[in-house]
Formats: sequence, C-alpha cells, structure tokens
Amino acid sequence: MKLIARSRHCDDLARALPAFRTAASATERWGAALARVLPAGGRLLVAGNGGSAAQAQHLTAELVGRYREDRPAYSALALHADTSTTTAIANDYGVQEVFARQTLAHRRPGDVLMLLSTSGASANLLSAATAATRIGMSVWALTGPAPNPLADGSHEALCVEADTSATVQELHLVAVHMICEAFDREIAAATAAPEAHRAAPTGEDLA
Repeated sequence: MKLIARSRHCDDLARALPAFRTAASATERWGAALARVLPAGGRLLVAGNGGSAAQAQHLTAELVGRYREDRPAYSALALHADTSTTTAIANDYGVQEVFARQTLAHRRPGDVLMLLSTSGASANLLSAATAATRIGMSVWALTGPAPNPLADGSHEALCVEADTSATVQELHLVAVHMICEAFDREIAAATAAPEAHRAAPTGEDLA
C-alpha cells in the first residue's frame, strides 16, 4: 500500500511537469527583474499561508543568504515571519489585513510583492495584492490551477496545473530555485561586465 501511494505521488508530479516547464518561463523574467531591483536598493516582499509560507521564507533565505555561489546580500522579507506583528494586525484589523498592512509599512519605491498560494483564493493574499497594486508595486503570484482570483489580481502569475496542493507546493519550490538561478546569473553577468571593461586594453596599453 505504501509503495502504491509513493508511486501515485510521483505520477502526479510527473503529469504536472510538462505544463510547468512551459509556464516556468516567468521565472527567468522575475529573476532578471529582481537583479535590477534589488542591487538598486529595492526589496522583495513575500507572503504565503501554511506550506506556502515555508516556500516564501525559503526564497527570502536564498536572497539574503545565497543560492549557490557567494555574492552580496539582498533585501527580502517574508511577511508572515514576524509573529508579533502578524498576530497584532490579525487581532486589531482582522486576519485578512495581516499582509496588506505590512506591505504598506515596508514597501519602498520599486519594490516587488510575491504571493504564494495553492488555491489562489486566500483573502489575506488578495488584500495584499490589492494594496500593493494601489501603491504602484509590481505583484507576482505563484498559484495552483488557473483561473483563480490571485492570478487575476496580480501583474504576473505562474499557475501550476496539478490536482493536489502537495504537487503545487513542490513545483513552487522548483520555481523558487529557478528564480534564484536566473537572479544569480544576471547578477554575475552585471558584475563581470564592468570588470571586463576595466580590463580591456586602452590605446596607450597597445602603443
């Protein structure tokens, strides 16, 4: 029975992968965009509920720490990770405002808000997307199957077509790593370009 369950889980993941590969082109755009925003002093704000909160915090850890190779630290905040603030807002304003109010508090010009949800219907994430859009932030969403309200309320969305929340979350983690890989590649290229320019021989060097 356990072998059957494991096989079914892997089969679910295998079925979802082809469509994910097509949709995952968004990760290249997002990684490249963050490579422009974060070195310029911008910040990535991320939020999710439950397992999606863990995926969101995984992303911020990769950016503040490192993904593979060493590089400068960049600013990224997982909004659900501040338990005192989150519970205070939930108590005073309602659970639906826990991410919206933090978004309004922490955002800076040029910042990006990324929201993760398997259902794409969480009220607190929808409220945050609305607040961020109102103040001019870019809003990206990682969700489960489309259509869903969060994808509709974001500027860009990567929607994972899968039957179970577990498979959606697993592919969200793949997307997180692909964003980091694209980000690091762009950062490395931007760092190498000035160094190559400085190393290029001048007319005096060739004389």
